Amino acid sequence: MKLTEEQQAILNGEKGDTLAKVMETLVRYGELFGADRMVPITSTYNHLVTSFGLKALTPVYGLLDQLIDASAYSRQKFSLDPRPLDPNVPANFLQNFVFKHFMYTKQDEYEKQLKQLGTMDDDAYTCTCYMDEVGNVPNKGEILSWSESSAVVYANSVLGARCNRNSGIIDLMGSVVGFVPEFGLLKDEGRKATWIVEVKTSKKPEAQLLGSAVGMKVMEDVPYITGLDRWLGQLDDAAKTYLKDFGAATASNGAVGLYHVEGITPEAVESGRGLLTDDVKTYVIDDAELERVYKSYPVIWKKKDAKPKLCFMGCPHMSFEQLKSWTKRVETALKKNGQRRVVIPTVFTAAPGVIRRFEQTEYADRLKATGIILSYICPLMYMNNPLSASMPVITSSNKLRTYTSARYYTDDEILAQITGGAGE
Repeated sequence: MKLTEEQQAILNGEKGDTLAKVMETLVRYGELFGADRMVPITSTYNHLVTSFGLKALTPVYGLLDQLIDASAYSRQKFSLDPRPLDPNVPANFLQNFVFKHFMYTKQDEYEKQLKQLGTMDDDAYTCTCYMDEVGNVPNKGEILSWSESSAVVYANSVLGARCNRNSGIIDLMGSVVGFVPEFGLLKDEGRKATWIVEVKTSKKPEAQLLGSAVGMKVMEDVPYITGLDRWLGQLDDAAKTYLKDFGAATASNGAVGLYHVEGITPEAVESGRGLLTDDVKTYVIDDAELERVYKSYPVIWKKKDAKPKLCFMGCPHMSFEQLKSWTKRVETALKKNGQRRVVIPTVFTAAPGVIRRFEQTEYADRLKATGIILSYICPLMYMNNPLSASMPVITSSNKLRTYTSARYYTDDEILAQITGGAGE
């Protein structure tokens, strides 16, 4: 790899052994993917994926101590994925015992380390850092050192920033030295679409289901979506919310780091089908294909017909508009079904900043009256243990379905179940 004088000096140890090790790690990482140079990070903020103080991450805490001792702080303030714990979220005695005394025993100490290294603020814990209420919104073309698959795909696709699907710690290392290796989605050729996905459904497809279909088909490739502009219209708040959930499903059910939507996303608007490679492949998604994908999901509950004990909505975190619209939907469905409160314990999750804004509206008391709990928690981290995994949990998140034992249902099916309407 060809380095600049500044980069070579860091690698040579002229700014200390710790920074030299960080730079060496990034150089080796880049060389594995064929990078021939390092490029400066140009975004204002970074985003880190590792937000949970698991006891098993002891080597990470030692590494962060080394960085802090060497004053090798992040050059950018950063946001992080959601916290794993919230006392307001339903959990039995045994679950709480495991969470506090076996799993997340290092949470408080870890957050102190992160604060020293450069967290944006105490509320910057969310997988949707790009929400206006959070403030980590990169501009088109900016180079990032982010991780978190759903955040990376959103930044690349909806915002037009440039970031690879980095792992935890690599994200921080980029910010510590201020450079990342240039390969993949940082380069023009890496952002070309090798698939054209033709959406030919009879109605607006479920975002999470459509994203799942695309992700499982194209895997890590870049898809160019046509026909979706018919349903989205323009890149307004509603479209951004839709693409948030769509992208999260492409990234978790496959490994998509960037997609283009014809007439909607910035690079597709700018370059159109000039983004397609010469050997582009085609995938047609109609009603039958979405139904096939839905029916292919395995149900891994021990008892397939078990009554759900918990419902999680918001993986990735819900937007302000989603909280408002879902409040109205739940109220209407409860009234229709002759219920006052939800019949299944239900948790809506959102970024702390989004929750704070929502709580300043009339909708907050209305949502509370339905019995739904509003939390900043990470549903995936709640589910990521044997006790929670054995629970029959339902969700409309394809990301949560993929990584845990939660069972996927469409939004309409979830609404019916939690408000006492029809079952499946």
